[in-house]
Amino acid sequence: MTDAVQKKVADGLIRAMRAEHEGQYFYLMASRTTEDAKGKDVFLQLAKEEQLHFDFLKRQYEAVVKFGRPDATLKLGTPIALSGGSPIFSERIRSRIQEAHYEMTALSVAVQLELDAQNHYRTQADEVSDLVIKTFYSELADWEAGHYRALLKQQEALKEDYWDQGGFAPF
Repeated sequence: MTDAVQKKVADGLIRAMRAEHEGQYFYLMASRTTEDAKGKDVFLQLAKEEQLHFDFLKRQYEAVVKFGRPDATLKLGTPIALSGGSPIFSERIRSRIQEAHYEMTALSVAVQLELDAQNHYRTQADEVSDLVIKTFYSELADWEAGHYRALLKQQEALKEDYWDQGGFAPF
């Protein structure tokens, strides 16, 4: 890996670590703020995954800086399963949807965070030739895409009720 490529890879890893760190603290804040028990648990799990991503990226950064190549022995693990009709919150959130301003805002912010992360990882994967780096960036992009889909699904499932109950018509 040339010095220029090594610097570009290191810079991409730094940006990714910052995003994962910010995501972790956002999810921790969301877990403390939501009144929904399932939401608390899911946001805590998402925060833990962001920390795992950060740790993985930091170790890769250290390998790239020290050895000029990523560490192919490092593995990401398995993402949490976020599925079902209500992948983030319990169905009970509908009973207080009119007051669920924080939860709806948290979903909007989280959707954007995950989309940005996914796009960053895809871009980084496309821009490198090293197979190890390309592979782990692609895995991270897929992982973030799963988060994105679950958060967007939850947002879409609640959006109409939230807007109707909140009197936000004609939106």
